[in-house]
Amino acid sequence: MSAIDGHTPVTLSALGLDIGRRRIGVAGCDGTGLIATGLTTLYRRSFAELIADIRQIVQERRVQTLVVGLPLTMDGEEGAQARQVRRLAGGLAQALNLPVVYVDERLSSVEAEQLMRSAGQSIAQEKALIDRKAAAIILQRWLDERRSS
Repeated sequence: MSAIDGHTPVTLSALGLDIGRRRIGVAGCDGTGLIATGLTTLYRRSFAELIADIRQIVQERRVQTLVVGLPLTMDGEEGAQARQVRRLAGGLAQALNLPVVYVDERLSSVEAEQLMRSAGQSIAQEKALIDRKAAAIILQRWLDERRSS
């Protein structure tokens, strides 16, 4: 693949994670780093099982960066939930030997629910789908920010 100016474009492989108490929404991006898509929802079990599940996705997609939603308060502060997310994401990054970046995830689940409602999808029955969509929104925010800077 070559760009118009003759330089090879930089491809980016990132994995977006929406870490919750029970589930983790997972999103990936296309090879150009333009579009984020929900991939799967993992159910929280042991840390070792979580690492194994994410490692498989990382290897299949040749992931270079973990993009994790940080649940800040509406005031922009880090509370107990954000500290728990940082702790888990830090452990994942260390176990997978990958850098982690954090993205403000405020209202990402609300946005995911609104997208589902507008598409006529049931929200009550689809918590796992909301998590995947929220992970895609988190990853898309990061991709868009990188492109604009």
